[in-house]
Amino acid sequence: MIVHCYDYIIIGGGIIGLAMACRLLEKDPGASIAILEKESDVARHASGRNSGVLHAGFYYTADSLKARFTAEGNRRLTAYCHDNKLKINKCKKVVVARDETELPALYELEKRGKQNGVEVAIIDEKEARELDPNVRTHQYALYSPATSTVDPVEISMALKRELQDNGVRFFWQEAYARRVGKDGFISSRNNRFAFGKLINTAGLYADKVAADFGFSRDYTIIPFKGLYLKYTGNKPPVKTNVYPVPNLKNPFLGVHFTVTVDGSVKIGPTSMPAFWREHYDGFRNCNPGEAMSILRHQASLFAKNSFGFRSLARDEIKKMRKNHFIGMAAGMVHELDTKGFREWGQPGIRAQLLNIHTRELVMDFVVEGDDRSTHILNAVSPALTCSFPFAEWVVKNHVLPELMMKK
Repeated sequence: MIVHCYDYIIIGGGIIGLAMACRLLEKDPGASIAILEKESDVARHASGRNSGVLHAGFYYTADSLKARFTAEGNRRLTAYCHDNKLKINKCKKVVVARDETELPALYELEKRGKQNGVEVAIIDEKEARELDPNVRTHQYALYSPATSTVDPVEISMALKRELQDNGVRFFWQEAYARRVGKDGFISSRNNRFAFGKLINTAGLYADKVAADFGFSRDYTIIPFKGLYLKYTGNKPPVKTNVYPVPNLKNPFLGVHFTVTVDGSVKIGPTSMPAFWREHYDGFRNCNPGEAMSILRHQASLFAKNSFGFRSLARDEIKKMRKNHFIGMAAGMVHELDTKGFREWGQPGIRAQLLNIHTRELVMDFVVEGDDRSTHILNAVSPALTCSFPFAEWVVKNHVLPELMMKK
């Protein structure tokens, strides 16, 4: 059996894995790096199926990693798109209120944004309509000029080419299978790999890989399916991203309007509990054992009504009725051609981490590991936006702390 030996092996070819490899090239020149990706190319799951929004950073509490990296990540990915002539739509964003009860949360978002160094402003109804004549809000809205949209697949492909040009080896259609010894593992193709350091960015399967190294003892991943409805009518209903005031107790931002990088409009997403990790459509890729385990966790959440899971699940079932789904977005604009929303987009799965002891959905990024392995357990939105500075922080504090101290 041939043993493939590398200084660093990254599991998963999503945006975080690609960004991690870029930082390793920069911080440890000359090191050998390999990326294992179970699909035939990068960005086939969450990294290529997300909204493409570059978030500004006002949703997150100041003590969180998300708050620390979102604003900087937005600036750096914007610069990366400009430098590499990649598409970007600086369409901005407004968060609108439905009624008086949502205004305190709107001001809380403004407070968080300013604490995080983000350019945000409370604007009145007149100013909101000057930004976009169709935007509807109650008295006030939150304005974010730094929010943009990009093509996450295009960015991932650019990073892949950059890494290949610098000697990073990609192993396609090859996934992690099981650990062998303290510094090796067997792949899904029964190949053996040896590493100086393993970096787990496996997304939907990150908790399973981590468990093989003795980590993720307090966590498991619960998948949530996100779907968008595309507008295919004549005139797009909005020219800026329009979001509702979110429930700050859970990690989902609610049904909203997204102006994509090409100027088209979609509404969504759903946040529907999925029954297995790749539950995109029908029963394809269904793993019965995995489905039973996830269903047990979901049943427990439903029984205990953790973080309002019952109402969340019921609301998500309602969203599968297209008229109800469109109606949730209609309240944020003055006029809406409801018949223009005809086509469901490609589904995405959010790899949401659940604390199995507290029964809470984990809101922030989570990283665990030791001197042999590093595990990124909760790289959920805004992971695309945060990818560059987050990867740099992980490399400095978890992958190469000894090397960074010497420098």
